[in-house]
Amino acid sequence: MNVSPAKENILKRIREALAHTTPMPFPQSEKNQAIYPAAYQEPEIEFAEQFTKLQGKFIYCINRQELAFQFASLVRKQDWSPIYCAEQRFIDLLGEPLADRLTTTDLAGCQVSVTGCEYLVARTGSIVLSSAQQQGRTASVYAPIHICIAFVDQLVEDIKDALAAAREKHGSQFPSLLTLATGPSRTADIEKTLVVGVHGPKEVYLFLVES
Repeated sequence: MNVSPAKENILKRIREALAHTTPMPFPQSEKNQAIYPAAYQEPEIEFAEQFTKLQGKFIYCINRQELAFQFASLVRKQDWSPIYCAEQRFIDLLGEPLADRLTTTDLAGCQVSVTGCEYLVARTGSIVLSSAQQQGRTASVYAPIHICIAFVDQLVEDIKDALAAAREKHGSQFPSLLTLATGPSRTADIEKTLVVGVHGPKEVYLFLVES
């Protein structure tokens, strides 16, 4: 095959370049070190601060009994009904005083959805959700109000820690979808005006349970 002089010249320059090593411009970038400084406070406090900065509403509960009381108080105060919840563990925990308001069907007709999560990322105030959860991610984005119930042992410092924990937890059955929800859905694409609740919930509540 005939090679034009111009093409041969280009190939020659490529061969010459490959014959000489080029130093990495940012040698520190390949080292296994944290990009962000370590948090100086408890992960619960760090998460609460970051989450509320993003318009999330944070409620801390010392135990499951307080969770049931705080949840019922909030529901009655806001007069929410119906409330969608597909996870039986939460229905058992919250259901008795709210049996007439909770439902496991008709997500489309519900004002509020209740879900768990995979992990909470303290540094960014993010909720990590996955397709492995019951109803997948649908329940967390469909209703106007999303309530997430999580426990202190689900807190991790950074996103990389959440990914590592998910790999260890799920192994070969790793979920097809892993999502980070960071506060209510928002956009500023239209004339740079912030609009909340465009692609997901307008309000997000996080109940963090100590034990």
